[in-house]
Amino acid sequence: MFFQPLTLGLTVSLLAAATPVEHDVARSVPLPKRASLTTSEGVFNHDLAILQSIATRKQNLINLKKNVGLQAFNEGAEIKPLAQIPSGLQARSHGFEPLADEESDSEWAGTIEVGTPGRSFLIDFDTGSSDLWVPSFNCTSTVCRTKRKYTPSSSETSAAKQGTFSIEYDDGSNVSGPIFSDTVTVAGVKAVNQIFSAVTTLSSSFQDDPIDGLLGMAFPQLSELNANPFFNTAFLQGAVRYNLFAFKLASTGSALDLGNTNPDHFNEPIEFHNLSSESGFWQIGGAAIHTDQATPIKGFQTVIDSGTTIMYGPPDAVKRFYAEIPGATLFDSDNGIYSFPCSSDPRVAFSWGGKKWDVTADNFNLGQTESGSSECVGAIAAEDIGLGSDVWLLGDSFMKNVYTVFFFDRNAVGFAELA
Repeated sequence: MFFQPLTLGLTVSLLAAATPVEHDVARSVPLPKRASLTTSEGVFNHDLAILQSIATRKQNLINLKKNVGLQAFNEGAEIKPLAQIPSGLQARSHGFEPLADEESDSEWAGTIEVGTPGRSFLIDFDTGSSDLWVPSFNCTSTVCRTKRKYTPSSSETSAAKQGTFSIEYDDGSNVSGPIFSDTVTVAGVKAVNQIFSAVTTLSSSFQDDPIDGLLGMAFPQLSELNANPFFNTAFLQGAVRYNLFAFKLASTGSALDLGNTNPDHFNEPIEFHNLSSESGFWQIGGAAIHTDQATPIKGFQTVIDSGTTIMYGPPDAVKRFYAEIPGATLFDSDNGIYSFPCSSDPRVAFSWGGKKWDVTADNFNLGQTESGSSECVGAIAAEDIGLGSDVWLLGDSFMKNVYTVFFFDRNAVGFAELA
């Protein structure tokens, strides 16, 4: 059975005078930083950016169509055809660069346990999807060689389920395997009989990625497993007091807070915005983007997505945005990547009818276009990712500037200043 249906209201700013709930202890998952789109020499990792842009949210739209129907799609949304990997990248690893540098910013992972006794996995927590999967002991490919694996016979609480799980990525690769239920524990928060997949086929895009699997934190509408995501299960079973979780993504002390906000991670107030869509994403509307002296685009939709590194917007809108930044130019027309003079420090901010939430220069600047260049790459790319004609996808390049609260009971997303 799915978790509560999404009840929508007007998208308005709700300025909280205090944190949303009186505080007991939030359960926090430390999130070490992983791969980056900027090399240690300060140069933009062009190849990695192209590969990440290919892995868009196509599968979620397929799941939404299957679970709810086309009526849940945003206006202009469509399931895109498979993308083509440029031939120059096909012979290279699809994964991330070596991850010894912990001063990086592309993926935020933490440890969970699956089974009884618990088996630890390093997991990417993704607010843009809704399923949990980890590698199976039956996955014997090169990709799985370095992964921790789930063995059903080693868990006293494992149960096999009918059906097969399969997700196809836009590069044509996939993740697939049988379905199980078992006890899943994250920072002491336990979900009993959680539905997940132990995958036997793992996309080559995870070849050099340190994560073992993925835990989705969006709404059940997006579930390929047709099941409640982990956090929804945990709340329904009384494992947490409040039906919310929050991310602090920062240079130090990054964490996922479960079941409450953590006052050590933010400064009050929290500004809340009601969800604007039944799409299953954490989507809020009425957005505007601001530069130093202009507000070039207003009234658009935004999906807040911890599973995406940078920010994406419709090509025409992104072109208007960069037109307000002196010296900005289209650097890679095939992938909608823009550059701007490294010597400039453009102001970039988003708002939803309340405070302007700035994107710092460090988070907007992805590095030089090449070593020694005076041009740097901006963290907003122009791409029609299929979510809707006026929908922007705001990933970690935005979330690293704010404390972000995802509140199921209020059907809202909230932002606060980082502590």
